[in-house]
Amino acid sequence: MRQIVAIGGGGFGRSIGDLKIERYIKKISSKENPQICFIPTATGDDSNYINKFYDAFNFLDCKTSHIDFFKRTIDLEKHVMNQDIIFVGGGNTKSMLAVWREWELDKILLKAYKQGIIMSGVSAGAICWFEKGITDSWKDHQAILPCLGFVNGVCCPHYDEEPERIPFVKEILEDKRISECMAIEGFCALHLIDDIPKYSVSFGDSKNCFLVNKKDSIINHSQIEKTELIQL
Repeated sequence: MRQIVAIGGGGFGRSIGDLKIERYIKKISSKENPQICFIPTATGDDSNYINKFYDAFNFLDCKTSHIDFFKRTIDLEKHVMNQDIIFVGGGNTKSMLAVWREWELDKILLKAYKQGIIMSGVSAGAICWFEKGITDSWKDHQAILPCLGFVNGVCCPHYDEEPERIPFVKEILEDKRISECMAIEGFCALHLIDDIPKYSVSFGDSKNCFLVNKKDSIINHSQIEKTELIQL
């Protein structure tokens, strides 16, 4: 079974808190002490972010590790293929993907995904799995970025959290640069199973994921087809 948990915003990177979404990710691994690897490339391997990851998942009794690209880099394939869960942090998606492709981590992650290793992450770590993502990798504007393409569709994180997100999605729908977008609010995650969205997992107050499209000159927000809302 292939699984992706794409988080729109929130989680240990902001505050250790109650670790609701982190507990959910651990639970779907069906292991008491799963091996989880953090990939913080999008922040340039920020040490504070890495420490927060260890604080969160060590507390949950996971077997934790992370991958550095800005120090001496380990045998990537050997390490990744030994994990139960991959967690990708937020930050600059464009720079992250460029580093991954140079090291061929994109190919390794695809192999791991196909073999049932859970892929998860927040923001950059949410959109990277899709064909395309809505990103603020450029300081002055939003953009549509080609991503890894493990699953179909366009994904936008932070949909309700960052004021430029909703207007940009509206703009690119109106000028037909995209036909639809999966929008994930902060403190919510989209859980895909075997490449198909199955659950909208809210770990905040009334948060959700939406399919956003344009019909008859109106921008519509609807529940993603065949998904079930889970409130943690």
